Amino acid sequence: MSTLPIRLQRIGQPAAFLVGVVLTLAVAVIAIELIMHPPRADLEQLALGLSLTSLGAFAAGYVLYRLGWWRWPRRILHTMIFGSILQAALLFISVWITARNMFLNTHDLALAGVLLLFGAGIAVSFGAFVSASLTRGLRRVEQAAERLAGGDLSARAEVDGRDEVARLAITFNRMADQLDAAARKQRELDTLRRDLIAWTSHDLRTPLTSIRVVVEALADSVVDDPETIQRYLNSIRSDVASLNSLIDDLFELAQLDAGGLKFDMVSVSLSDLISDVLERMRTLSERRRVQLAGQVSPRVDPVTIDPQKIERVLTNLIGNALRHTPEGGHVTIDAQRHDGKVRVSVSDTGEGISAEDLPRVFERFYRGEKSRSRAGGGAGLGLAIAKGIVEAHGGTIEVSSRVGEGSTFAFTLPA
Repeated sequence: MSTLPIRLQRIGQPAAFLVGVVLTLAVAVIAIELIMHPPRADLEQLALGLSLTSLGAFAAGYVLYRLGWWRWPRRILHTMIFGSILQAALLFISVWITARNMFLNTHDLALAGVLLLFGAGIAVSFGAFVSASLTRGLRRVEQAAERLAGGDLSARAEVDGRDEVARLAITFNRMADQLDAAARKQRELDTLRRDLIAWTSHDLRTPLTSIRVVVEALADSVVDDPETIQRYLNSIRSDVASLNSLIDDLFELAQLDAGGLKFDMVSVSLSDLISDVLERMRTLSERRRVQLAGQVSPRVDPVTIDPQKIERVLTNLIGNALRHTPEGGHVTIDAQRHDGKVRVSVSDTGEGISAEDLPRVFERFYRGEKSRSRAGGGAGLGLAIAKGIVEAHGGTIEVSSRVGEGSTFAFTLPA
C-alpha cells in the first residue's frame, strides 16, 4: 500500500507532460488560425508538422524521464542547467522543423536558427542563475546539518523566503530545537541520576553508621547503665524509623514516576481533613513554639480527592513550614474556592527561600540552605512527593518566598 502513491506519482508526471504538450499544440494551431488566416491545406499541413514535432518532443522527454536524467549530475545546479539545455534543444528542434515545413528561404531559416540559439543561451543562463539562488539556500541547510552532526546543537539554518527551501530550513531548525531540548533533558537526567545515587547513599549511610556504632557498643558491653542502654535503643529506633521513611519515600516516588500509584478518589470534606491534620501537627508546633492556625471557606466542601494522599501533601507542607519557622512565628493554612478550583495555601513567617533556590525546591533530593537543609530534617523528598500527588490529581503547586519574611506554598485542586 505504501508504494501506491509513488506509482501514481510516476504515472502522473508523464501524463502531466503529455497534457501540457497537447494544450500547447492546440493553442498554437488556434493562434495561427486567428492571426494569420492561412488556407485550409496549409493549416492542416502546419498542424501535422506541429503534431509530429510535439510527439517527438514528448517521446524524447519521456525517454529521458525513464532514464532518470535528473540523477546523472552530482549537483542540483548542474541538473537545472542540464534541464534548461534539454528544454532549449527540444524547442530549437521543434521550431526548426516547423520552420522548414513552412518553406522559408535559406536566409530566413538561418536567421531563425540564430535567434533560437540566442534565446536558448538566454534561457540556459537564466536557469543557471535561478538554480544558483535555490542551491544557495540548500547549501546553508547542508552546512547547518554538518555542524549539527558534528555536535554543535546551536546550529541553525538561515530562513530566506517562503518556498520549499525556506520550509525545509524551518523544519530543520525545529528538529534542531527538539534535539537541543532532548540533549538538555538528558543532561539533567544524568545529573539527577548521579545526585540521586550520591544523596541516597548519604542518607542511607548516616543512620546505618549510627546503628552500627550503637549496636557494637551494646554488643561489646561498653555500657551497662540501664538508662544509657535505653537511650541507645531509642536512638536505634529513631534511625530505623528514618530509614523506613526514606525507603517509603523512594518507593512512592518510583510509583509516581511509573504512574503506578493508585488513587482512591472519593468525595470528602476538605475542611475536616485540614482540621485533622492541624490537630496532629499541634504537638510539633507547640514543641517549636510556633503558632499554627487554619482558615477554610464554607464554599470549599465537598471535593473529590484521595484523602490519604492530600493528607500527605498537607503534612509535608506544614511540617516543612514548622521546621523553618523560628520561635514566636506563625504558620497559617487557608483554603478557598475560586473559578472552579480549590486553592490551599500554607504560609509561614520563617527564614524564607533564596532566589537561587526557589526554582528548584520541588526537585527531589534538592536541599538549598534555606529550603531543605539536612540539619532541618527530611531527605529532601517531601516537596517532590507533594508535587507529584497534586499533579496526579490534576492540580498545580507553586511557591513564593522572600528571605527573612517567610514562604507560601499553595496548591490547587479541581473542585
